[in-house]
Amino acid sequence: MINKILAYVLILWSSTAFSQTIGDYKSGFKRQGNAISFTTTKGEVKLDLCTPEMFRLRATWNGKFEPNENLMVIKYGWENVKASIEEKKDQFLLSTAKLLIKINKAPFKVDVYDLNGKLLTSEKNGSISKENTKVGITKKLQPDEHFFGFGERMDFLDRRFKKVTLNVGRGKGLPHAVGAYNILEANYCPVPFFMSTKGYGIFLHNSFATEWDMGLTNRDQYSFKAIDGELDYYFIYGPAFPAILNSYTSITGKSPMLPQFALGLHAGTYSGGTWGHEEKTSDQYVVELARKYRTLGIPVDLLWLDSTWRLFGEIGGKGATSFEWRETFKDPKGMFDSIYAMNYKMVGLHLRPRFDNAKKLNLLDQAQAKGYTYPENGKPGEFVNFFDEKATQWWWDNGVMRVAKLGAKFLKTDEGSAFGALANESEKVGPTGKQAERLHNLFPVAYAKAPFLEFEKFNGFRGLNQTREGYSGIQRYPYIFAGDWPSEWQYFAPVIKAGLNIGLSGVGSWAHCMGGFEHQADPELYIRWVQFGMFSPIALVFGMDHPGYKEPWNYGEDALRNFRKYDLLRYRLMPYLYTSMHQQYEAGLPMMRALVLNHQEDENVYEIADQYMFGDNLMVAPVTTKGAITRSVYLPEGVWFNYWTGEKYDGKTYRHVVAPLDTIPLFVKAGSIIPMQPEMIYSGEKPVDVITLDVYPFGESKYDLYEDDNLSSKYKTGDFSITKITSSLSSNGLVLKIAKPAGAFKPAIHRYLAKIHWYKEGSPVAVSENNNKLKAAQNAAELDKNAGWYYDAKSKILWVKTAGNNTGNIGFSIN
Repeated sequence: MINKILAYVLILWSSTAFSQTIGDYKSGFKRQGNAISFTTTKGEVKLDLCTPEMFRLRATWNGKFEPNENLMVIKYGWENVKASIEEKKDQFLLSTAKLLIKINKAPFKVDVYDLNGKLLTSEKNGSISKENTKVGITKKLQPDEHFFGFGERMDFLDRRFKKVTLNVGRGKGLPHAVGAYNILEANYCPVPFFMSTKGYGIFLHNSFATEWDMGLTNRDQYSFKAIDGELDYYFIYGPAFPAILNSYTSITGKSPMLPQFALGLHAGTYSGGTWGHEEKTSDQYVVELARKYRTLGIPVDLLWLDSTWRLFGEIGGKGATSFEWRETFKDPKGMFDSIYAMNYKMVGLHLRPRFDNAKKLNLLDQAQAKGYTYPENGKPGEFVNFFDEKATQWWWDNGVMRVAKLGAKFLKTDEGSAFGALANESEKVGPTGKQAERLHNLFPVAYAKAPFLEFEKFNGFRGLNQTREGYSGIQRYPYIFAGDWPSEWQYFAPVIKAGLNIGLSGVGSWAHCMGGFEHQADPELYIRWVQFGMFSPIALVFGMDHPGYKEPWNYGEDALRNFRKYDLLRYRLMPYLYTSMHQQYEAGLPMMRALVLNHQEDENVYEIADQYMFGDNLMVAPVTTKGAITRSVYLPEGVWFNYWTGEKYDGKTYRHVVAPLDTIPLFVKAGSIIPMQPEMIYSGEKPVDVITLDVYPFGESKYDLYEDDNLSSKYKTGDFSITKITSSLSSNGLVLKIAKPAGAFKPAIHRYLAKIHWYKEGSPVAVSENNNKLKAAQNAAELDKNAGWYYDAKSKILWVKTAGNNTGNIGFSIN
């Protein structure tokens, strides 16, 4: 018996021998502005107030705090926060206008309450700890607490009672069936940030790999730790999720406005020959591809050439970039010129972060000689050192400029995860050692940042960069795409989940390969995936299935018709999408929103990972089951309308709806006002002289339509306008008001066509605009030319065309 007890003690000792807490409060504390410092028996703790809702907490065991970095966090200076601090016998009480923070002296720990005394988060005794190089903290898990965030995860939405490791990578090992395509392991864009349904969020400001145990090991506590570095985290109070996201993105940066045309279709190509078929590539193939999209009337604005435009080099092969054109590209500049002549807005190129030598260029040798590659094992390496401004500038001047001066306007920065880890196309792992581990997660951010900023200057308009990997802060250099998922049904729903999770993690500009990336897709899967893709923040079509490449005409007439239908609808929704993108820039709200984002008190939505809000007013429910022509949906609180049929539903209910192959279930929130533009096959094809307002009247509602010049960065200094639109439905009728645009920007003159879904009893009998009666038209077509109104009794839609335009206020009265 004694031996058993001794063995147990030894096991217990071995598991805790290297664990060291921060100890107890020692003596005295210091406050300087927003910074409050405490000395403990084992180290120091610093609490920095950022806002009344947010603070930063750091702990050190060696008396030194790490210097601030600028890839994850871009804001460290905060206005003075009014706060009182009172010392008591066993604790300090720190109060702001939003929070009460109780700092226990022995053991040192921090508990946080709202001003009503509601507990938000509480630490376990001795929870701030260090074990060898690992630093972490343990907090109490409340009985009804759930967690959301953690980046682009494909496995779960709610992480209560689950574990996760965050470290950039696609998943390791072969064959792909159990390796790189493991949705439990895929980590293309981890983000060490979560939001709790208790009304707070936590951002762990540490670039090393992190481990999160959200109650799996012990169901009454959760913990997070980093394998090295400093314990440095931000506590963010909402209590609503949108407010938490707004604060988090005020630390790590907001997603900038992309050029408006970037909300159009992005099409990628292997130029006629993917890997193993490189000899089939050509610049002429690319020109003919661009022409085919135009001939078939498929809207598209951006095109990029993936890997095979360039020669694979002597050292890094497919995993590196030589910047030397493949011989089959006879006239790259002529190719760019021809595509731009077809009104494409941007053409880009794929590359990898390693330099390489080819037949004529030896950029790897040159960069290594100048010290512009990141060292590997004490020798010059192959990766461009994007952490060095001089190296980055040399890469731009001597590499990227070779293609930019011919016509390339953006890059696809692929394989950022290979820095310090196994690469896709080789057995190389790149730099190793502790510093490489520290920089591994930051490398994709630095890699995307460089061309985003340089192309923005070179092009003279807003930047754009496509990247596969990211970490906290990647939202500043958008956009990111979901990675190389095969064209199989089993990966379709997880990709949707990835988009929801990354949106809950502060990254809103996100895309995926419609139809999947690798292998020929089942045409039905392709159709369903395209429907989802057109209702994604960035619409992207690209694949590796030689010679199909996911282009819609390769998947049959039904697929082509479906693609064109939803692509045209997306372009009509451009004013709505653009306004949603501005909300993302202003407040950190993603365009693609998990239902929990606006319904965190409704437990019914916690595991709904195949429905989402698309902007404020549209709810999308993709069909992810082969052969299905119906699906069940959950409608949150409120009143909802079926977009296709107009059927009305009460919220907080489950519904089973019909979804034929050509239909994605789509719902509109009651009270919605959705602005739409004329049909176009590329951005700017025709003037937006009429904006259609798709109105679903219900009580009092409003919509703020955002407009700017669609291209420059002047929006950052206030050069934009907001058109306030209000709808008021009562027993007396409907009043719809469209205010004159307010703001520094003067939009092009346009009129309005209101498409009003009339759910009142009886038909409307009179419509007035600014107290002047409008003439009733014989049919809706008459309104193409003249002001007036027409009621379609069968569809219950009232069409109203304004006599006035957006140079003045417009008010409709409908009885």
